[in-house]
Amino acid sequence: MTNYVQVDYPWPEIALVRIIRPDAKNALNDAVREQLTAAFQTVDLNTDVRCAVLTGSGAVFVAGADIKSLAEMTSTEMRRSNAAEVWAALRKFSKPLIAAVNGLALGGGCELAMHADIVIAGESARFGQPEIKVGIIPGAGGTQRLTRAVGKFKAMRMLLTGDPLSARDADTIGLVSEVVPDAVVLERALQIAETIAARPPIAARQIKKLVLAASELPISEALLQEREAFVSMFDTRDQKEGMRAFIEKRPAVFSGE
Repeated sequence: MTNYVQVDYPWPEIALVRIIRPDAKNALNDAVREQLTAAFQTVDLNTDVRCAVLTGSGAVFVAGADIKSLAEMTSTEMRRSNAAEVWAALRKFSKPLIAAVNGLALGGGCELAMHADIVIAGESARFGQPEIKVGIIPGAGGTQRLTRAVGKFKAMRMLLTGDPLSARDADTIGLVSEVVPDAVVLERALQIAETIAARPPIAARQIKKLVLAASELPISEALLQEREAFVSMFDTRDQKEGMRAFIEKRPAVFSGE
């Protein structure tokens, strides 16, 4: 099988997951989804890794699903496909995830970026959910995550027209975290990953878990979960190290314990 997904470790604490299918603009087919699923499951189980970066190859992040492989499928065949597996692996991924987006992030590519916790976009990046143009709707959270990220009216315009947004417009409506020159997108994402990797990993995972729960739980229940997680931090070595380092005016070294 062709290797479409590559995992590297620029530092032991950081995993770089790269989609390599440039001839098809990194479009998501069954093989890519299967390999992405395996990659994120492996990285999540790697206890050395504290943060991950996801990016594409060439001048594109992910142009969407592979339409040629979908054109003649029936609903029964779609239900039997592995399309949902990668999204489940990403939803369950417990560590901070940064998307480094150059070029197109359309359809499944936009949905892939929205599964990240931080999105760094190049100035030429384009974000969109064009599924309506080929007679379907988003199927991996596009109607749900997009609405939660940017609000009903901005989401409706994107979803109903299928027209993409520039990186600057995506930044304005809250779809990305930061826009940088194209040449430094991955460098900036790795820089942020390095910063996060130096923070206490237990606290980072708890923050991610709580923020993601914020869109699903009533505020009263979410606040209770936050309080319980906050209290639990005081049983960690990292809390002792962090506060002692602050008092002693020295850099903290977090062990993840």
